Amino acid sequence: MISRVLRRTLALVFLLAALPLVAQVRGAQQQAPTREQQTQQDHARELAEFVKANYTKSEYRIPVRDGVRLFTAVYVPKDASPANAYPIMFDRSPYSVRPYGADTYPVRLGPSEHFARSKYIFVYQDVRGAWMSEGQFMDMRPEDAAEKGGKAVDEATDTYDSIDWLIKKIPFNNGKVGMWGISYPGFYTSTGIINAHPALKAASPQAPIADWFIGDDFHHNGALWLPHIFGFISSFGLARPEPTTKRPQRDFDIPADGYTFYKAMEPLSLANDNFLHHKVAFWDEVTQHPNYDAFWQARNLLPHLKNIKPAVLTVGGWFDAEDLYGALNTYKTIAKNGPGERVRLVMGPWCHGCWSVPTYDSLGDIHFNSMVSDFYQRNIEFPFFEYYLKGKGANDLPNAYVFETGTNQWRKYDAWPPTNTAQKTLYLGAGGTLSFNAPAEGFDEYVSDPAKPVPFFEHTTSGMARPYMDGDNREQGWRTDVLVYQTEPLTEDITLAGPLQPSLQVSTTGTDSDFVVKLIDVYPVDVPNADPNPMQIEMGGYQQMVRGEPMRGRFRNSYEKPEAFKPGQQAKIEFVMPDVNHTFRRGHRIMVQVQSTWFPLVDINPQIFVPSIYQAKPSDFQKATQRVYRGANGSKLNVWVVNPAQNKSAADER
Repeated sequence: MISRVLRRTLALVFLLAALPLVAQVRGAQQQAPTREQQTQQDHARELAEFVKANYTKSEYRIPVRDGVRLFTAVYVPKDASPANAYPIMFDRSPYSVRPYGADTYPVRLGPSEHFARSKYIFVYQDVRGAWMSEGQFMDMRPEDAAEKGGKAVDEATDTYDSIDWLIKKIPFNNGKVGMWGISYPGFYTSTGIINAHPALKAASPQAPIADWFIGDDFHHNGALWLPHIFGFISSFGLARPEPTTKRPQRDFDIPADGYTFYKAMEPLSLANDNFLHHKVAFWDEVTQHPNYDAFWQARNLLPHLKNIKPAVLTVGGWFDAEDLYGALNTYKTIAKNGPGERVRLVMGPWCHGCWSVPTYDSLGDIHFNSMVSDFYQRNIEFPFFEYYLKGKGANDLPNAYVFETGTNQWRKYDAWPPTNTAQKTLYLGAGGTLSFNAPAEGFDEYVSDPAKPVPFFEHTTSGMARPYMDGDNREQGWRTDVLVYQTEPLTEDITLAGPLQPSLQVSTTGTDSDFVVKLIDVYPVDVPNADPNPMQIEMGGYQQMVRGEPMRGRFRNSYEKPEAFKPGQQAKIEFVMPDVNHTFRRGHRIMVQVQSTWFPLVDINPQIFVPSIYQAKPSDFQKATQRVYRGANGSKLNVWVVNPAQNKSAADER
């Protein structure tokens, strides 16, 4: 889930990027901005002045079918007239439409500055029950109003009713509406295209939430994303009894050492006793529903994404630690259930929402050698809305416009996953080998100790540090409770495009366990370091994670009906990891790591089967010896390899 104020943060990105460096010690003198920072600061100031000079702001409370009024801020170009009408760009959010007040303006409008300068009518709305809107807020409100009928409401009906009001009441609109939003607002964009208002012509759900149990935000294959949900919901989830411009804040701090903090909070039954005190209703709901029951199934948005009428541009990041699953599966579901030529996918090398930062060109230690967000904003996002809402430009975007990590170039495909791939299998072999050839039978084993879980990130962090998604895994691989398999140095480039499908044959001396699979790109030892290199990162031998995902073993056969392992008995664990589009360069190695803890990113499995891990007792947490079996029918990773002769980059076509 996106941070509580990311929408506002992204709106301030120009100013934030432009602020001069400030010494962190009290009394230190402010440093003079660099020339680049000064240029960015001047640009941000000019854009803020442009917005205020060219738009008139009004605030409304839009009534919807059950009488609830939704607080809405509207910005209309000052030169709008009957002869110069503009389309509407609509963003619905639980994170506030601030700044409040008809005379206060944000520093930018729209998904990027190109929209404000081209001019649209911009509409921002607090969703039902959030901030200044009336009604009761519900996390991922189930989409069931169409089934109930009458005056039943959900996010789709609130969107429909709001658009209907806007088209009729806001002067000088051209009758066309576009929607966009990132993360939770991306979810609201997705709900808006369900039984959409006829005026809604184009929508861009960006990192949209799709399913909070299977792959987005708070759970991955049933395993709890602990620092993410706790850090977010402990503040966001506090009750808001009436409309307000200020939200309550948690009454405790999460220290910088998240590993120690969350370790002390295990078992998770201590969270309410020590911190939340049942003040956060959604945390209680999560812990009361440890399996994929009706509560979670009702919040799975994917079954509702059918017969979609507006054109859709789904956007996601390969290194999005929060809603990568939602972006990929929203696109795939809409494309499967409707006309494929009106739904498109964009995937870049981004962290969560980072396509809104025009200067973004790296994540952690990994550089992408270009301003990838600026390219996307200018050449993909802005032309998409210009075409469908203003009739400008051409409808020439490919079905899939995806960035290829490893080679750092954009690719155009007619579909995603691309059709020019062949399935191949990487087998885990003896002596830590990894090969496309089946190995002899055998097994490797390690002891998993809940008291000493494997850290998910090499640096101390209080939360879910975004750079872990492409970070270095050398230190994890040195541990005895992590199995490491790698190929020989590659003699030619290998590009993987599409999902990854681990198939593990395992056994455990316990009755429950997690199994984490990581796909890693191992750099040659002679790779030069970055210049400058202030953090002294040694890139020779760097082990860049390409994708990592846990599988909670109790759900290996069913997310609805968990099953215990039988100690010492082999069991198959198969699951799907989110897609990749990555080239392992010649001279690099492909590595797979397997482990049973990944802390505090994933909560600790006690390794003794209990009805609910949320109610586990300290005595339930026990060491277990895990075996991973090898052989033709043993543990492997199924991948999709691109035919290099059929791979064409965006640069090739320009």
